[in-house]
Amino acid sequence: MVVLADLFGITMLEYGFMHRAFLVGVLIAVMAPLIGTFLVHRQLALIGDALAHTAFAGVAVGLFVNAVLGTGISPYLTAVVVAMLAALAIELISEVTDAYNDVSMAIVLSTGFALGAVLISLNSGGLAVGVNQYLFGNLSTVSNENTILLLGLFAVISLVVAVTYKQLLYVTFDETAARVAGINVPWYNRVVAMLTAMVVVGAMQIMGVILVAAMLVVPVAGATQVARSFREALLASVILAELAVLIGITLSFHYEATAGGTIVLVAVGLYVVAVLFGKLQAERTVAVDSAPAAADDPVD
Repeated sequence: MVVLADLFGITMLEYGFMHRAFLVGVLIAVMAPLIGTFLVHRQLALIGDALAHTAFAGVAVGLFVNAVLGTGISPYLTAVVVAMLAALAIELISEVTDAYNDVSMAIVLSTGFALGAVLISLNSGGLAVGVNQYLFGNLSTVSNENTILLLGLFAVISLVVAVTYKQLLYVTFDETAARVAGINVPWYNRVVAMLTAMVVVGAMQIMGVILVAAMLVVPVAGATQVARSFREALLASVILAELAVLIGITLSFHYEATAGGTIVLVAVGLYVVAVLFGKLQAERTVAVDSAPAAADDPVD
């Protein structure tokens, strides 16, 4: 990046924090659609919001412990632990109580955000000073430690998806057939939930708690408008996410805007373009298919 900065005079690439921001952004743009594609096709798009709010409770736990006990634990590390426990709680509530997934997600979301709010208030507002960066994301606060943590999460997510891809695909499209085939459906449901928790915490550094779920959904929604298969949708969603992240980070640096909000707005813009392109593609297909039939019609 330093070489590119020298060759093309790109000022923002001269800063170390921007190197980390772009690296983290590129990894997030792969991780989020990788898991989000499974979630969207399973109609579980809102689980990202539930786990993001629970991850906020994990951040609050880390900040509270550091303030009270004087430890130096990373709030992102506690966020990973709490979010993964919340992911398991969502699945267990659904299995034990026979409640719909949206009910268990609403319960976990409310509990997580309430816990975070209480922990912050117990410290007489002392934690509120550093909370904004977790709520809205911040390019300048992406540290080496957090980058290493994200690299670890990226490696785990990529490996697990690569190893369990066929089973996850089977469970996503036909749970009943998967059970008949001997696949442990509850186990793979938990795997997806825990991987989602990892993505949420990883993306929270740049996107913030409030907007992190958008990266799980918006690029995937755009990809489904132009893709003809699951694999195409997966690849297209990663491409759209990469474009959103790279353009969003660049714009946020130049205009001093919030990174998470800028990335989401770019992602939504790309979604609109994908919808229009998908409609145009569908109209062309219909026109091509109907052309031979029209040529065969008898002329009066």
